[in-house]
Amino acid sequence: MILPTLPAEAGPLLLALAPAFTAQTFKRVELLLAAALLTTGRRTVANLLRTAGALAEGHKTSYQRVLSSASWSGLRLACLLCGFLLRHLVPDGRVVLVGDDTVEGHPGRKVYGKARHRDPVRSSKAYTAWRYGHKWVVLAVLVRLPFATRPWALPVLVDLYRSAEDNRRRGRPHRTPAQLLCRLLRLVLLRFPDRSFLFVGDAGYGSHAVARFVHRHRARLALVSKLHPDANLFEPPPRYAGRGRPRVKGRPLPKPRQAVAQRRRFRRLTVGWYGGGTRRVRTAGGTGHWYKAGAGLVPLRWVFVRDQSGTHRDEYFFTTDLTLDAAAVIGHYTGRWSIETTFQELRALLGLGTTCGWCRQTVLRAAPCLFGLYAVVALLYQALPEAKRAGAVAWPGKEGTTFSDALTAVRRWLWAEWVFPQAEGGTALAKLPQPLQDLIFSALAPAA
Repeated sequence: MILPTLPAEAGPLLLALAPAFTAQTFKRVELLLAAALLTTGRRTVANLLRTAGALAEGHKTSYQRVLSSASWSGLRLACLLCGFLLRHLVPDGRVVLVGDDTVEGHPGRKVYGKARHRDPVRSSKAYTAWRYGHKWVVLAVLVRLPFATRPWALPVLVDLYRSAEDNRRRGRPHRTPAQLLCRLLRLVLLRFPDRSFLFVGDAGYGSHAVARFVHRHRARLALVSKLHPDANLFEPPPRYAGRGRPRVKGRPLPKPRQAVAQRRRFRRLTVGWYGGGTRRVRTAGGTGHWYKAGAGLVPLRWVFVRDQSGTHRDEYFFTTDLTLDAAAVIGHYTGRWSIETTFQELRALLGLGTTCGWCRQTVLRAAPCLFGLYAVVALLYQALPEAKRAGAVAWPGKEGTTFSDALTAVRRWLWAEWVFPQAEGGTALAKLPQPLQDLIFSALAPAA
């Protein structure tokens, strides 16, 4: 049996992930995991080993081989992490999933899977910024934690998008980010047959093809996304009369933009908004069947949203779950913004984009492990008792715990209960005055 060496609070999580590795690989993975949490610079294996110091037994190449050549499945590891997360943070009810893609810059001429991608952060409608590196399609679980004021998007499944030019060169069929995300959703449905899911994506994942995929799995999967204001909506086709070819759609319905223009009265609601707050809005909506030639009909409910404060543009949302009301649709979509915050915090706090591996195995393992590290921080912080959740930074108007607070607390806990007890003379720390101990931990585990 594999026994973790990290403090007791990490035991259940590590034991849940251990089946993905052999005993020897797991020892190195455990050390790399702790070092990745403690490191404040680049997340290269060499830098992680510098942080671990004498705690890293064996030659450094044995740790580099964990990513480059060791025998373990990243897919199995991701499913184990997802299962643990669902059991402990979302034990019952419908699971809300959010998905998006992000571009990670990666230098080097022979890096596996590297291509030129549009950078959505630096681009605008009038200007396109390109970035050379990897484009990752990410599926995350949206979780409301008791210590946070907004939901956190915890990444669980990641897939590498390959450009059309790269696929042509390799002789492979091209898959768009939306197709890759559908593949991740199908995997979740297969691995967790007793759970139902609601997927929330932006306009890039609100296409008719994705809606049709979700409709095929409507017993356990629903979709919330943006809708084009001129979407083609129809009534269902009439019953076949027995002559000629059966009709595939019924009478046309007003497009959402037309229906809103004709509407004289709107419903006023207070709904969940971006960042975890609330907002007064005016709404309108309707139902219909979204049609695309050759692809059939998808029943949906659409919602128009107008921010009464005037600070946000008018939006059109839709859902394939006809039982959801307007407030629920708006709340689910605005909660999707948490995945954008996750991407920003991954770059700033966990070193996404700082790895330097170039071979196939390393590329397909290093960055996805950093995505999973975000969820690991949330799970470890949740497992810590209140007395060990130290190091949070306060400012006027702040409510709840941020991810940087959680990471700081986990780092202080690791230094105090894992690093110093194993270091020579580490017990001397307990003899220091408490203010001096706090000063040392603040330097070792800075508030990001």
